[in-house]
Amino acid sequence: MNILLLGSGGREHALAWKMAKSTLCTKLFIAPGNAGTLQFGVNIEIAVTDFESQKQFCIQNNIEMVVVGPEEPLVKGICDFYNADEMLQHILVIGPAACGAQLEGSKAFSKKFMQRHYIPTAGYAEFTNENFEAGKAYIAGHTLPVVLKADGLAAGKGVVICNTHADALSVFEEMIINKQFGDASSKVVIEEFLDGIETSVFVLTDGKQYKIFGHAKDYKRIGEGDTGLNTGGMGCVSPVPFVDDVFMHKVITRIIEPTVNGLAEENINYKGFIFFGLIKVNNEPFVIEYNCRMGDPETEVVMPRLKNDLVELFLAVHNGELQNIEIEYDERACATVVAVSGGYPGDYKKNITITGLENITETGDSIVFHAGTKLQGNSVVTNGGRVLAVTSFGENIGAAVLKSKEILQQIHFDGMYYRNDIGYEFE
Repeated sequence: MNILLLGSGGREHALAWKMAKSTLCTKLFIAPGNAGTLQFGVNIEIAVTDFESQKQFCIQNNIEMVVVGPEEPLVKGICDFYNADEMLQHILVIGPAACGAQLEGSKAFSKKFMQRHYIPTAGYAEFTNENFEAGKAYIAGHTLPVVLKADGLAAGKGVVICNTHADALSVFEEMIINKQFGDASSKVVIEEFLDGIETSVFVLTDGKQYKIFGHAKDYKRIGEGDTGLNTGGMGCVSPVPFVDDVFMHKVITRIIEPTVNGLAEENINYKGFIFFGLIKVNNEPFVIEYNCRMGDPETEVVMPRLKNDLVELFLAVHNGELQNIEIEYDERACATVVAVSGGYPGDYKKNITITGLENITETGDSIVFHAGTKLQGNSVVTNGGRVLAVTSFGENIGAAVLKSKEILQQIHFDGMYYRNDIGYEFE
């Protein structure tokens, strides 16, 4: 079948790499893709939210499946657009309808959903400009630290942990009064701070059945020892050593099953990924956030470990046959280390030539996934903050990380930076 994959990051390179291995994939197109996705399909210059251009392309190229990488087109209703158009209704879209994407698109929606279905999460309250003074009073009386979240999509920057009431009040005003994130922060969710260790669990669901196909732990901070500013992710490891059978049983019974059952009860059209962002507090799991798509850089460790045919899994979602599939994993430890542009997550330069890639070939142990790259003439150049993710297998997490760093030492671009301590808690 002909498949259109939407997105341009490391997640999409990993998905393209995985789907291209499927005997069910005839032609793969990536919109807009990056320099790495060119190895597995054809890049096309169409924006992920340009639904009308996608429609014309799908019709002209007999597209039978659309796989949505990032969250923005899902929140903006791409599935609804395809399902409502007679010329597109036959296309299998992997991703939830807009109502389901609100699990990520609105923090307030997801919190209310969790309340309705008794899913463990941090206590919270929500405020807008209309009850701004009440929000200030709520913050003043809140225990510290306190977490403030812009309700809508804010490119991963809408969550702030404040250690003083003064900081929290300042952030609250910046979000609501000064519209720091535009409409995304017109409503702010204020949460209690949960102290624990984070992990993520990934599920594929048709809205009634589900399959867990991986879990991982990522590292958000720019600096070693988890210091400095938050980023989109500096690295990731899988499997996570503390996610044992006992903990996973709690996750399944208290979080995953109530979530999927809640989708079914509320007649929410959901055929795609659910990313459960979790925190382990005194051996108990709580939901920090839902995402309605795969994570990045989590995809770069989850997809290499998944032995199943990914396109076959997508078809099972569409056909209501997930229960007939057994998920198989590579049991080895897997780690990815992300190389970023100098200055990231602040200002950084683009169009810097990357050297060394030509000397690296994919082995059974290591893969280079492109993120913020593009082809310029015959050269691969930087095109984003997170540039590359090198994923490796090893007998343990430390060995896997070491292999990835050895590959990165063969790659160069001016200002290149990566963390040396990914997986440090597990060595």
